[in-house]
Amino acid sequence: MPGIVGRLMETILYVADMPGQVVFYRDRLGLAIKYPAGLADYSTEYWVEFETGGCTLVLHGGGQKRLGADAPKIVFSVADIHAAREALVERGVTLGEVRSPAPGVWVADGQDPEGNQFSIESKDR
Repeated sequence: MPGIVGRLMETILYVADMPGQVVFYRDRLGLAIKYPAGLADYSTEYWVEFETGGCTLVLHGGGQKRLGADAPKIVFSVADIHAAREALVERGVTLGEVRSPAPGVWVADGQDPEGNQFSIESKDR
């Protein structure tokens, strides 16, 4: 079977305390902030990306420490979101509809057989 999804592009970690988590990952672990870089205060940010090599670590604000609901989500890159979604659905994968959470970003969400969340994502280039 040919692969439909590409490289693992993001791991999204839902956090309740964005400034505290930024301090931990940036200052304690030494990760470089990829987006938005150079801010003095991250308390109003809901999406902070860290450079980790081949996969981006994303802190997503709004986490409430709910076991399961705030679990990390893995995100796979796809070239064509609509074609990938269709092919995966044909293979029996349950995926939500394609949505655009930000300009030029297209996402479809799913769960593996044990309920772990994942997404497929494409970006306009």
